[in-house]
This record gives sequence, structure tokens and C-alpha cells, in this order.
Amino acid sequence: MTTQAQTAPDKPKPSDSTDRFRPRTFRGVSPLGIGVAGLWLSIIVLLPLAAIAVQAFGSGWSGFWDAISADAAVDALVVTVEVSIVVALINVVFGTLIAWVLVRDDFWGKGFVNAIIDLPFALPTIVASLVLLSLYGPNSPVDIQLNATKPALVIALTFVTLPFVVRQVQPVLIELDTDVEEAAAVLGASNWTIWWKIVVPALLPSILTGAGLAFTRAIGEFGSVVLIGGNIPGKTQVASQYIQQQIEIDEPVDAAAISVVLLLIAFIVLLVLRVAGRRQTRREEQ
Repeated sequence: MTTQAQTAPDKPKPSDSTDRFRPRTFRGVSPLGIGVAGLWLSIIVLLPLAAIAVQAFGSGWSGFWDAISADAAVDALVVTVEVSIVVALINVVFGTLIAWVLVRDDFWGKGFVNAIIDLPFALPTIVASLVLLSLYGPNSPVDIQLNATKPALVIALTFVTLPFVVRQVQPVLIELDTDVEEAAAVLGASNWTIWWKIVVPALLPSILTGAGLAFTRAIGEFGSVVLIGGNIPGKTQVASQYIQQQIEIDEPVDAAAISVVLLLIAFIVLLVLRVAGRRQTRREEQ
């Protein structure tokens, strides 16, 4: 005789009856989402880049080469790259130092200092140029006249690019485990050894990223140098000012050619630093 337990159907598990009513977790992007993102990226980034490239080669390869090899163009590019490298190096040192102080030290006014770091992001760059001209121009209240010199370019570009390094290094410092530093100190390591052997390797990827962003921002900057730079060909004229000059004299092909060169320089620098940063991250994880 079959028992009731044997004939009765198995009761479904509680989870079986409720699975279909549970909200599904996000597992990826739908093809529609990918298409929308790709379309937006194309409209905002790819199409303008393609348009400037087409215009740059409007007179063929020879026209492009003539535009970028002109003496004035080469001088502007050299000045731009030289000043931008100096600016990136300065911001690597002082940006990392400022990030360290903001994370590891407590002092009165820390919140205010932390807030003004982002001021160059919000401040119109032409205002920065006007302020620096008032401070270091012909009527300098501190009796320091730097306008129309390369140091003036360095100061202006350092001002507008400082946040890139600080904001890249600061989050990494916040998440950095201090136990290793304390253990090294207990074992007798000096502060200098702890800094170079423990802290710097952990910060290096973010430092490189910040340096790359600062450099690429500097090579394309215009507003912050337009007043204090002087725009002297071969001395203080940067690439962005040279591009404006070519537009004003109705040479759009030459302007587009220099723009393409700046884009290539920025892309190569960011790519190299990103690869170097990834390699350093892998070494730290091993």
C-alpha cells in the first residue's frame, strides 16, 4: 500500500517559487546600451577628430608636412613641449607633496586648502592669465616682472594643471595601507627608505597618470597664457596661440595640421604612461 508521504507530490522549495519575482542583478550592458554609448562617443570624439584630420590633409601629405615643418610652427611646438614637460615635472613633485599633506596631516584650514585645489577647474583660464598678469606684469605689486617670458608660461600652466596630479594621487594615498610603513619603521628603516621603497612604488601609477594629464592639458592650453605669455614667436608663442594666428590669417589647413600634431603627442604620452602604470601595478600585485 502506498503511503501518503509517497503519493503526495514534492513541495516546491520556497526559493523556486520566488526566484522569478526577485529583481535581477545587473550583469552587463545590453546591445542597445553599447550602441548608444558608441554613437555618443562617435559624435563627441571620433567625428571631430576625423574632421580635423581630413582638414589637415586637405592639401595632401606634402601640404601637411609643409605646415608642420615651417619654422614658426616648429618653434611653437618646441616651446610648447619644453614648457609642458617642466610643468608636468613640477606638478609631480609638488602635487604629490600637497596630496601627502592633505591625507596624512591635520591642520587648521585643511578643508579650505582641499577645496581650493579644484579652483583651476572652475575658474575661467583667461581670468587666471589676467590675475597672473596683474601679479607679475609691468605694474607688479611684488616687483617681479615675468610677463612675456618662459617662466611666466610655466607659472600659468602649473596653476591650471596642479589639480590633475593632486586628485590622482590623493585617493590612492587614502586607500594605502600604513601597516607596511609601520612595520618597516619598526624594523629600522629610515623615512627616506620607507618613502622610496614602499610609498613611491604604490603611488607611481597614479603619479604617472597625473603627470600625463597635466602634460596633455598644458600642451593645449590657451586661455591662461594668452595675456601673460606675450605670444612672441620663437620665444613664448605656444602651439595654441600659433593655431589661433593661422586661423586669423585664413590658413585653416595649417591650423588643423598643428592640431593633429598636438593630438598625436597627447595620445602617445597618455598611452606610454598608461602602459608604464599598468606594468607597475602588476609588479605591486605580484
